Amino acid sequence: MTGFGPEHLPYGVFRRAGEAPRVGVRFGEGVLDLAALALDGLLDEDPALFAQPSLNAFMAQGPATWSRVREALRALTAGPDAEPAAVPLDEAELLLPIAVGDYADFYSSIYHAENVGRMFRPDGEALMPNWRHLPVGYQGRAGTVVVSGTPIRRPRGQRRDDQDAPPVFGPSTRLDIELELGFVVGTPSALGEPIPIDRALDHLFGVVLLNDWSARDIQAWEYRPLGPFLAKSFATSIAAWVTPMEAVLARRVPAPAPDPEPLPYLREEPWALDLDLEVELSGTTISRTSARHLYWSAAQQLAHLTVNGASVRTGDLFGSGTISGPERDQCGSLLELAWNGSDPIVLADGTQRGFLEDGDEVVLRGAGGDALTLGEVRGRIEPAA
Repeated sequence: MTGFGPEHLPYGVFRRAGEAPRVGVRFGEGVLDLAALALDGLLDEDPALFAQPSLNAFMAQGPATWSRVREALRALTAGPDAEPAAVPLDEAELLLPIAVGDYADFYSSIYHAENVGRMFRPDGEALMPNWRHLPVGYQGRAGTVVVSGTPIRRPRGQRRDDQDAPPVFGPSTRLDIELELGFVVGTPSALGEPIPIDRALDHLFGVVLLNDWSARDIQAWEYRPLGPFLAKSFATSIAAWVTPMEAVLARRVPAPAPDPEPLPYLREEPWALDLDLEVELSGTTISRTSARHLYWSAAQQLAHLTVNGASVRTGDLFGSGTISGPERDQCGSLLELAWNGSDPIVLADGTQRGFLEDGDEVVLRGAGGDALTLGEVRGRIEPAA
């Protein structure tokens, strides 16, 4: 039960062989079928709300419904003898939990940003002038967000390996990972109406682990002047289980004050999430870090995303950006762990990695003490088509 008990109860979408997809909740080593529980009168909701191929219909009901369903589920699962009927995990195919609307990705770990700056601007400032004033981000591609376990095809694109020669086209040779948290929007906002920072968390349904796969060689050639494009749009993996905000905010802790103080629309009491995170590469744990290392919070990210009047929709997703700590073995990307390939990491079998090779499998994991285990994110690299 550790990590998936009554204090957690993450939501997902599953199906059994020959059956239609439906909304479920992870409890121990099984899945609670919410449509079935509603039909039995154990949830005071329309069963049709859960007989759905995504969480979107449920998320669109808003915080009052989320809270009511969560309290009913906690009552069903609390206590040492609570054993509600569940579908065994080995009988449940886990599907992409949300129908993703828009997807944005931020750059909110100061250690990651400083590492990248030192790597590529050794004679300049590690941070760009705007970094401490706003959550830097870019718009991603929602259509290539995939659920954990989906194979990742090595992308092709333009790269310029030799700076004295023209670019070439072919498979990426510097394929990388990015360990992130993803935040799922439940309550939409209206076009032209920014979300105030003190109400931002009311719009968020939950959190997932997220791997923003990145082709560093393609990125290096294409990103000036408009930023990442094909280097990141080929795949983004998220967990099958969405941890409710109520559960994850129980891990909220004070954070250092930002310097300088942000502009008024980004000001809040500094906080972070006390979540332990790790990266495993082909059976070897290569990084252990923490979500405490994020400089900008999810509330600041959402307030900034909408301050110009941009609206958000149910199912929108935004990533925190790579989460790295102050030490090399606390970094959330191979770019940093192997320092752009110049200092390869050594796996348990003695092989070395600067970047990902075909056949490598990456697993992201996270936990908040014994009571909360985030759904893992797993992906295996397949050769370019």
